Amino acid sequence: MLRFLTAGESHGPILTAILDGMPANLPLTAEWINAELARRQQGYGRGGRMAIERDQVHLGGGVVAGKTTGAPIALLVENRDYRNWAEKDIPPMTVPRPGHADLTASVKYGYRELRLSLERASARETTMRVAVGAVCKRLLAEFGIQVQGYVVSIGDVEADLPDLADSASYQARFAAAEASDVRCPDPEAAERMHAAIRATIQAKDTLGGVIEVVALGVPPGLGSHVQWDRKLDGQLLAAVGSVPSVKGAEIGRAFQLTRLRGTAVHDEIERAEDGSLRRRTNRAGGLEGGITTGEPLIVRAALKPIATTLTPLNSVDLASGEPRQIEYERSDFCQVPRGVPIIEAMVAFVLANALLEKLGGDSVDEMRPRFAALRRNHLADLPMDNQTWQFGYQYSLK
Repeated sequence: MLRFLTAGESHGPILTAILDGMPANLPLTAEWINAELARRQQGYGRGGRMAIERDQVHLGGGVVAGKTTGAPIALLVENRDYRNWAEKDIPPMTVPRPGHADLTASVKYGYRELRLSLERASARETTMRVAVGAVCKRLLAEFGIQVQGYVVSIGDVEADLPDLADSASYQARFAAAEASDVRCPDPEAAERMHAAIRATIQAKDTLGGVIEVVALGVPPGLGSHVQWDRKLDGQLLAAVGSVPSVKGAEIGRAFQLTRLRGTAVHDEIERAEDGSLRRRTNRAGGLEGGITTGEPLIVRAALKPIATTLTPLNSVDLASGEPRQIEYERSDFCQVPRGVPIIEAMVAFVLANALLEKLGGDSVDEMRPRFAALRRNHLADLPMDNQTWQFGYQYSLK
């Protein structure tokens, strides 16, 4: 029901996005989106480009008098760096950089200039993903759903982050992460991350890491088990995996759980005195069978180190066929802290779409009573026939 497209080049004049399917009557201002764009520009280990840009969104359609109309929402961000490129004679780029789309995109599209790959494959495109995600967060907030993340690890430095059981504890973790310029809620680990990034800068190299995004207030019953492409696990993993530098994604701590036996993995269910059903743990990360459980939804993304390094890597000059070392293009030394709002944006987009699929409605006003009427994890919402039955198909096996 929700869909978006982005357009624009890294050093072109503008970046644009069209978000289609957002319901009418959602309060929305540029300031809400700009706050998220500013978060994307902040983070220790960032490169020089962010000192140039001052990302501000222009709403060009779908929002009138501060509220959405139900029409496609047009979003635009200007590239300040374009003034440095507008009249510039750009030298040819013929040496593909390992780890980038330079070579693969040229094979696919037949480019005779590698910069055409660079301009579109650049993570500068994620500016518009964050803008789209900000609109989706605004919709989710109307229903008490919050999406926020933090850094779990950078390089071999890992934060000590125990499992949490309540929203208040997560709120404290979110606040601590936002107060850190590496977006890590563990102060001791944050200091070690600073040291690791500083050492990497001195070594003319780059660092990756792991980001965790948590969605609070997600009702049970979003997503579906009935078709592969409706499973919310798959939608989240695909969306997060589409972000530049992301080479792996998991729900909860999926890779860690593979080392355990089933009895130590699955979340046992118990009944509270009020008849509500709850899980003692949340190892499933808020999803079972492709459907939300009502527990905090947890998604992790593994970001490889950025492929643009000050230390030259070996390649081949496609113009001459001779071995060549790559030339450095301005980039971050560690993009992980800045990656948090990007991963949040993709999670928010998937959840907003799932919410709209569940509730329907062309306006937020139509959605509210439907949200209030959703089935919850409560015995009163789950009457059982408790009778024997048969499939009843008029079919016999031969």
